[in-house]
Amino acid sequence: MMDLDPKILLAVGFFLLVLGVVLPFLMVLQILESTMFLNFFSFIAQFLGLIVGFIGAMLIVRRNRRRDH
Repeated sequence: MMDLDPKILLAVGFFLLVLGVVLPFLMVLQILESTMFLNFFSFIAQFLGLIVGFIGAMLIVRRNRRRDH
């Protein structure tokens, strides 16, 4: 497996989660037009942000556990 930096994964996950929250908020305020594509994109961004952030957190825990033993 590639040697991924968990801090970068957490940053990307956080960005995607924020994007997935801001886009629907802008649609509710009618700043952006609510389209099917934008709705699915914001959902996928939130979902991928959650998954990528979780993987980043798991990698941090895994590296710290190896250091403790």
